[in-house]
Amino acid sequence: MLDRIHLLAAVTVLGVLEQAYFFLQVIYARRVFGISPPKISGPPEFERIFRAQVNSSEYFPIFLALLWQAGLFFHQGLAAALGLLYLYARYCYFMGYRASSSERLAPIYFSTGVLWILVAASALGILHFFLSHYVGLNILQLLTA
Repeated sequence: MLDRIHLLAAVTVLGVLEQAYFFLQVIYARRVFGISPPKISGPPEFERIFRAQVNSSEYFPIFLALLWQAGLFFHQGLAAALGLLYLYARYCYFMGYRASSSERLAPIYFSTGVLWILVAASALGILHFFLSHYVGLNILQLLTA
């Protein structure tokens, strides 16, 4: 069983570490700009860092669900590779947003594209499972015949 999930687990740990890094950047920005919780407004530099972290946190559960579904039902290696691409795009998004709000656009579009590919892989994998398990129809055999 573990050989079917080890890559997904590794990408999950990397994702959690990335989220922790983003959280630490907000803590550091709060100290630099003198903004104590629960305040969330301040200079544009702080607000961009704060929004980049919050936006990344909002998408993280969606990413994790899709990563694991695509990995378990479609292909672990492909899902893990897409997961690494997503994490890299999110890092670029965070750094770009930190610099300027316009610098976030290309990475957010790219990371959204990766999520859509994970959605497609998840849906295809789950559809294949249901058809083969409950209907007895193996699409892969039909395609290769």
